[in-house]
Amino acid sequence: MPDYLANLLRRPPVGWWDLLDIALVSVLIYEFLKLIRGTRAVQMAVGSMLVIGLFYVSQLAPLQTLNWLIRNMLVYVGFAAIVIFQSDIRRALAHFGQAPFFRYFNRQEAADETIEEVVVAASTLAGRRQGAIIVIEREIGLRNYIESGIPLDAQVTYDLLVSIFQPTAPLHDGAVIIQEGRIAAASCFLPLTVQPALSRELGTRHRAAIGLTEENDAVAVIVSEESGLISIALDGTIERGLGPADLRSRLKDLVVQRRTTATPARVRA
Repeated sequence: MPDYLANLLRRPPVGWWDLLDIALVSVLIYEFLKLIRGTRAVQMAVGSMLVIGLFYVSQLAPLQTLNWLIRNMLVYVGFAAIVIFQSDIRRALAHFGQAPFFRYFNRQEAADETIEEVVVAASTLAGRRQGAIIVIEREIGLRNYIESGIPLDAQVTYDLLVSIFQPTAPLHDGAVIIQEGRIAAASCFLPLTVQPALSRELGTRHRAAIGLTEENDAVAVIVSEESGLISIALDGTIERGLGPADLRSRLKDLVVQRRTTATPARVRA
C-alpha cells in the first residue's frame, strides 16, 4: 500500500491535454446517461456493473469458480451487447449525428427539405382555397410570437402543415412558425400592420404577415382563402401571385443563401 501511494504521488502534473481528456470523457458519459435514461438499457447497465463488481470481488477473495465463469462470459458480452442494444446504438449514433457541430454541415440540406415541404403545402392549400400563414424565422428570434401559440416542436412536413390549416382543425386560426427547421408552434398571434396605403383586397392574414415582418427579418408565406393566391411578406412588403417555382426560388434566396435580395415593390391601394 505505501508503494502504491508513493507511485500515485509521483505522477506528473496535470496539463491542459489531461483536462481536455477528462472533459471529453465526462461529456461522453453525461450524454450516454441522458440517452439511456428511462429505457431498458438502464437495467442492463446496472446488471453489467454488478457483473464487473463480482469479477473484481472474485479476484480479491479468491473465488476461482466465479472468476472463471465471469471471465468466460465476458468473451461474449460484446456480441450480446450489439444484439441486445442494436436499436439503442442506432439511436445513439443518430443523436450524436444531430449535435450542433455536425448539424452545421447538414443545414443546407435540411433547409432545402423544409422549403420543399412549405412549397408543397402552400400549393396544396392554394388549390383548395384554404387560408394559411407560414412564418420562417431567420436571424431575429420569434420567441414572443411562438409563446403566444400552441407549442409543437415537430418535423416540417406538408401533411402536417395542410392538416393544421384545415378549416375544421382547432389550430387553423393564426400562424405556424418554423424555427431551425422545425415547426415550433401553431395558432400563433401576429401583430397587424397599420400601413394606411395597403390595398383593401388584403385581408387579416396578409396584414398580420406584413405587421410581423415590419418588426423583424422573418419571411411569411400567405395563402389567400378568397383568391387562392400565394404571397410572401418580407420587411413590411408583400409579393403576391407567386407560383410554386417562384415561391421555391424566393425562399431559397431568403432562407438558404441568407443574402440580401432586391426589395420587392410595396403594394399600393
